Order: sequence, then structure tokens, then C-alpha cells
Amino acid sequence: MSTERDWSVAVAAEADGVRVEIGLPDLAGKPVTAILALSREEARTLARALLAASGDAMERTFPRAP
Repeated sequence: MSTERDWSVAVAAEADGVRVEIGLPDLAGKPVTAILALSREEARTLARALLAASGDAMERTFPRAP
């Protein structure tokens, strides 16, 4: 199993919130970095949504036996 990934995520605290950078090496043939400047509350909401989405994906990938 490969441990390499083709994307990156970096998060840094800022005076008025949080900065999230998501890097994709190839989007329509060019590298792209999305920068999200979030308040702390927005960052918490995003974190909760990502956690819920990952749990949903795990449930679909590994369904419980009947």
C-alpha cells in the first residue's frame, strides 16, 4: 500500500481565525491551492462536517453485517 498522496492540507492559526490551505497538484492540468480564511466558529463547523462525512464514508465502505 502506498503512503504517498497527491494532495496536501495545511492549517495555521491566525489572529482572527484559522487559515486552511488545500493543495491539488493537477486540476485541469494545473496545480491549484485553495485558501480558506475562516473564523474559529467556521473552522469548528468545517471540522465537524468533515468528521461526519468521513464517518458516513466508512459506514458505506464497511457496512455492518445483517
